[in-house]
Amino acid sequence: MRQYPAAMVNITNRCNLRCRHCFVFRDGNPNAPRREMDTKSMLENLKALQQRHAIHTMLWMGGEPLLRPDVLREGVKLFPRNHITTNGTIDLIDLPGCIYVISIDGPPERNDAVRGRGTFARVMDTLSRVPKPFGSTVMSQCVVTRANEDVLEELVQCLLPTRIEGLTFSFYVPRARDESQMTWGSLERRDKAVYEALRLKEKYPDFIWNNRRTLELTLSENARAVTDRCPAKQLVLPLYLEGDRFVTPFCCYGNDVDCDLCGAWVVFYLAAKLEAAESVGASTPPSAHG
Repeated sequence: MRQYPAAMVNITNRCNLRCRHCFVFRDGNPNAPRREMDTKSMLENLKALQQRHAIHTMLWMGGEPLLRPDVLREGVKLFPRNHITTNGTIDLIDLPGCIYVISIDGPPERNDAVRGRGTFARVMDTLSRVPKPFGSTVMSQCVVTRANEDVLEELVQCLLPTRIEGLTFSFYVPRARDESQMTWGSLERRDKAVYEALRLKEKYPDFIWNNRRTLELTLSENARAVTDRCPAKQLVLPLYLEGDRFVTPFCCYGNDVDCDLCGAWVVFYLAAKLEAAESVGASTPPSAHG
């Protein structure tokens, strides 16, 4: 049976936001009433998958995963490492040893243009209620797009005084034939945004958690060599929720993505880890999230 160091699972298709770049909303409205897998069945399925594939790290997603706290509280006990991706508008549950990844895509005006009016303020309000001590790490991820590439440092300045401990940049993954204002349309045009992330990594080395090599691999001169042999397809098991079953798309971002223009953090992070492992002759594949 094939082993995966990591998996991602959307435990609900429901969400209290409707972000413009969300891949879950590409095919209709996931908030439409439908039956979702019950908690007991979901936990049994995930336990079986963990044992079958020796999954070490789980990335919990949605929709908004905090709408299923029953699943999170018990589910994180099944895996040694857990990352929970949330939009940050619902109070965080203290799950010791877990990492919350709060999605924020710019300072207030730019973030809210993508995630909805008042969303940035709601996230700040959530962060203000995170108690000390808190057993979970709280970090943020920004999806860099053509629409926000010029305000990344403003976002850093907004987040530095908050409970956010670090920030990573991921670059917008377009669907095939994407003509939105978010995509650059070519790797070469995207380079401007990648170089800005590299500059911020140099200026804020402890706060920007992308490592430099991950960002370098995202540049146009390197990116296709990574995506042509996508490491995430080898090392990450994607689990999408459809009613009372899980299905597996060919990519973590779905079946309609333009792989040639991929900018997903996990893809280039894994590529950098594999490159480092090969340089020292290591034979064990890296963890997908850490």
